[in-house]
Amino acid sequence: MPRVRVPSLTLSDQAVTFRKEGHRLIVFSGAVVRLGPIRTARLDLLPLRVEHAEEMAAVLSDPALHTFVGGSPSTPDALRTRYARLVAGSPDPAVSWCNWVLRARDDGRLAGTVQATVDGPGRDRAEIAWVVGTPWQGRGLASEAARGLVARLREEGVRTVVAHVHPGHHASAAVARAAGLAPTAEIQDGEVRWRLGPEQPR
Repeated sequence: MPRVRVPSLTLSDQAVTFRKEGHRLIVFSGAVVRLGPIRTARLDLLPLRVEHAEEMAAVLSDPALHTFVGGSPSTPDALRTRYARLVAGSPDPAVSWCNWVLRARDDGRLAGTVQATVDGPGRDRAEIAWVVGTPWQGRGLASEAARGLVARLREEGVRTVVAHVHPGHHASAAVARAAGLAPTAEIQDGEVRWRLGPEQPR
């Protein structure tokens, strides 16, 4: 599970938020980051809501999920507070926080999350992260969700996608590779930067 860092930017673009066909859209200078659902072969990626906190607290309750990123499992109340902040959006109009929960269609249960922090002069860069609860691991769901997320970001004009993965987290590295990212020589806070650039195929 990689961590997403929210950059501090001073770009002057302003964001306009509105709703269309039940989906929240964020429009930045003509570029749109859609927060609507994403459908993959086995998953529905649903825009994050505060109401997801109760179920997600159980999904993410295994302390082993924090082996590489630190911290400990959150309580439902703590997740509600965090999700309310994420749903409200970044206080920086130059940054868009996009978050989804993963719902497995075979049993209808939530299984994890994916997220993207979109920024850059033309809203053309995103840093992504993912986590799948322990009971759902080993089925390729994280890779499937990450591929779906990257495809959506590319559709929205994002040209560069990055993720930061602990060098010892081989499962997460496999997810990054499955999503089309490749490791770079850059290290940040002990984690390897993986990157999918405009010249790389999806």
